[in-house]
Amino acid sequence: MKTESSNALQILLLIGGLSIIPALLFTVTGFTRILIVLGFIRQALGTQNTPPNQVLVGIALFLTLFVMFPTINAIKNDAYEPLVHKQINTAQALDRAQEPLRAFMFKQTRSQDLSLFIGLAKLKTQPTTRAQVPTYVLIPAFIMSELKTAFQIGFLIFLPFLLIDLIISSTLMSMGMVMLPPSFISLPFKILLFVLVDGWDLVTHSLVLSFH
Repeated sequence: MKTESSNALQILLLIGGLSIIPALLFTVTGFTRILIVLGFIRQALGTQNTPPNQVLVGIALFLTLFVMFPTINAIKNDAYEPLVHKQINTAQALDRAQEPLRAFMFKQTRSQDLSLFIGLAKLKTQPTTRAQVPTYVLIPAFIMSELKTAFQIGFLIFLPFLLIDLIISSTLMSMGMVMLPPSFISLPFKILLFVLVDGWDLVTHSLVLSFH
């Protein structure tokens, strides 16, 4: 009877865990940074809905799995496998599972963002070590850092394409072609530049390295 109730509790926790996977994907992984940067690329190119949102989300998802593989592997070895082999209970597995995620988030979180949310949390005792920082404080600090990093990368991506737009616009103005939209002329040049410099490889390489 005790074994059946334990199995029922594990199933209930599993179902509940599956429902919060999308939230975890956005909040404790590199998914947000990757998706925002990919969106910046599309905006900088001026291709509107190309690639489509579904394609960008798919690319971001698998890049996130690639970046997060060491963390996922650590969770599997430290928490999931001992739980399956009944070496630890569910509570211990959850505690062990959050440690690799916390280590990943601490590595990507700026100290000023962490200090901001520690101050906003108004903790009774100020944490002096990482272990003393609550997870509910770490997660929003990590999200803010991810947004800042994504926008910094997006700014650098925009610069060369903005330069092309300015050159095309000034050229059309000097030729008296005021009625011709500059974006209509600059779009092929931006796509050509992106293809010639192997833009997708460069962006993917920079994104992956930004986590290390």
